[in-house]
Amino acid sequence: MTAELPPAALDLVRNFEGQYLKAYLCPAGVPTIGYGHTAGVQMGQIITAAQADTFLRVDMAAAASQVDKLVKVPLTSNQRGALASFVFNLGAGSLQQSTLLKLLNQRDYAGAADQFPRWVYATVNGVKTELPGLVKRRAAERALFLTP
Repeated sequence: MTAELPPAALDLVRNFEGQYLKAYLCPAGVPTIGYGHTAGVQMGQIITAAQADTFLRVDMAAAASQVDKLVKVPLTSNQRGALASFVFNLGAGSLQQSTLLKLLNQRDYAGAADQFPRWVYATVNGVKTELPGLVKRRAAERALFLTP
């Protein structure tokens, strides 16, 4: 499937990533710019809003391509977009090893949707911590996934 991602999926990522036109170090220490773009970013780099949007579209298309490889059942455009946001944020490996994907590939769409809230933790100072931003993002992804 090479369908374009729904605008709602791109807006979801724009909202949660925020737009940064000057490169910065993300919490993991990775140079980042635009809406969470990391490929080839150099500290000191400055881009335009149009470039940020182009990077987002390319990055989300790459995430959607990973979704297409892992998901073996039909998806709506919104389901694919929600999963692309998930992969963009967490990486394809997280989806690949998830119960979310296992349930989805068993055609348990509702069960898969109910897995989004499990992905709200990060290790902070060596402690598994629920992050409010991730709680909101996963809720938005789940809502998009459940939107016909």
